[in-house]
Amino acid sequence: MRISADAAETLALKALAWLAGNDELLPVFLGATGASEADLRAQASEPAFLGSVLDFLTMDDAWVMQFCDSEGLAYELPMQARMSLPGGAQVNWT
Repeated sequence: MRISADAAETLALKALAWLAGNDELLPVFLGATGASEADLRAQASEPAFLGSVLDFLTMDDAWVMQFCDSEGLAYELPMQARMSLPGGAQVNWT
């Protein structure tokens, strides 16, 4: 199932807010992306940046579960949202 780009951006913004409030994961995200806290604010409206937030989140099932549990979301929604943002389309090699 594919969700709309607007719904995907909203979910990614929630994920960004969740990361920003997570003292353990925020430094990991910043280190992995090379972003600064100022970049988080400046790029929060950029669909490609929001895609990178969901890329990071979906690297670990435990993170997905913690985020989704905190927001009352189904576990598959972050990946569905990622597919609706730039760079998230599934590649079909056949």
